[in-house]
Amino acid sequence: MLYPELFKQLESVRWDMDKDIPWDKFDAASLSEEQAQTIRMNAITEWSALPATEMFLRDNKDDSDFSAFMSIWFFEEQKHSLVLMEYLRRFRPDLVPTEQELHDVRFEFEPAPPLETLMLHFCGEIRLNHWYRRAADWHTEPVIKHIYTTLSQDEARHGGAYLRYMKRAITNFGAEAKASFAKIGVLMASARRTAQALHPTNLHVNKALFPRDTIQSRLPNPEWLEHWLDKQINFDAVWENKVVERILHNMSLLMERSFTTVQELNRFRKEITATLAPKVA
Repeated sequence: MLYPELFKQLESVRWDMDKDIPWDKFDAASLSEEQAQTIRMNAITEWSALPATEMFLRDNKDDSDFSAFMSIWFFEEQKHSLVLMEYLRRFRPDLVPTEQELHDVRFEFEPAPPLETLMLHFCGEIRLNHWYRRAADWHTEPVIKHIYTTLSQDEARHGGAYLRYMKRAITNFGAEAKASFAKIGVLMASARRTAQALHPTNLHVNKALFPRDTIQSRLPNPEWLEHWLDKQINFDAVWENKVVERILHNMSLLMERSFTTVQELNRFRKEITATLAPKVA
């Protein structure tokens, strides 16, 4: 089991919201209205760890090890929402999300292949780590800069934990796991070819609720994410390339084969998928 070891690792570096956030360093003059509004939107978005956890537990009923790990992931992700709301409660109480606004992002995700979902969220952690690093750079108020840096480090650790479960899946399921990971890897490393940000909170997950079946579509301002990325934290091609490089680097480690471009990963995806195709007599 991976859960006991991961628990010890993540417990040893877990930060305390009262002791490790420098609340006394707050500088009101350094927080703009537009910055405060983005904190509000991110606080609501982070609350979506709740329906994501419900999805993971439902779709991984046969995997008690991974399901137990969800207790760590869920706790730490919900704390992200909580610390952002605590920041607003202290310094901009008029912007604290309402309980209804938080509840609005809780809805049922359709069942999906667990291996593909695992890879999707692994890539999501990589992307969010980079988004939050850019957010820390963009913000000018010292406390929120510290918070976003702290959250980005959590997301990196979560990605590392998911990677451990992906390695285990390859040991257990071989080519099937490799095909699933390569398929989603190609998708998530191809953001430059899409009109929307490729992150689990921005993907459609329930046809019956379309078009309000993404987390972002249920925010008070559904257009917020793209504006935040493009106009505020300036998540440009240079930063997008950093995400792609991390995905390809980790795919290279997983598959024990070097991928320097999405095209190379896609060729591998086709090769490994072909080995799984039923042979015609």
